[in-house]
Amino acid sequence: MLEKINRLLAQAEINLPDQQKEQLVGFIRLLDKWNKAYNLTSVRNPDEMLVKHIMDSLVVSKYLQGELFIDVGTGPGLPGIPLAIINPDKQFVLLDSLGKRITFIKNALRELGINNVTPVLSRVEEYTSSQFDGVLSRAFASLDDMVNWCYHLPNENGKFYALKGVYDKAEVQAIKKPVSLLEVIELQVPELVGERHLVILQKA
Repeated sequence: MLEKINRLLAQAEINLPDQQKEQLVGFIRLLDKWNKAYNLTSVRNPDEMLVKHIMDSLVVSKYLQGELFIDVGTGPGLPGIPLAIINPDKQFVLLDSLGKRITFIKNALRELGINNVTPVLSRVEEYTSSQFDGVLSRAFASLDDMVNWCYHLPNENGKFYALKGVYDKAEVQAIKKPVSLLEVIELQVPELVGERHLVILQKA
């Protein structure tokens, strides 16, 4: 698996120290192990997880601006845990409303020695304890729902980072809260079939 991650990282032109690579592989091993009992992800094959979960998360890293981020509806910690592993200087809050996912995340943080992540069991609209430089979401509902439920989370310069498949202009136009569209980036995920985009928004 280390061989495969080295190949994928080289294709994505991402250079990481060995310790971070080992943590990423360790995270996949834990996800694979827990998935059998907890059903955390529909992706069953660890090699596929490397592409669809790890690389899909990591390619967003260079676009993140700031120090404090929240990953809403993080599921088993995606994209939050891979991003936290390769950005030890940034802080991440991982928020989910399902206890089994937060239990898995807490265990993964302990086993992998990750100390820049705070897991939170909560619904996003009820979480108000901090304001963030960036609000991340992957496989979340529509952009309108994301902005609506998370509007209280970014600070005055904070941004929404939505990881999407195909980019749909109509989805941006359907957002009811006042936001401006800063950028739509076509992401290149090695060995991934299908389109991936990062939509970056800011409160208007």
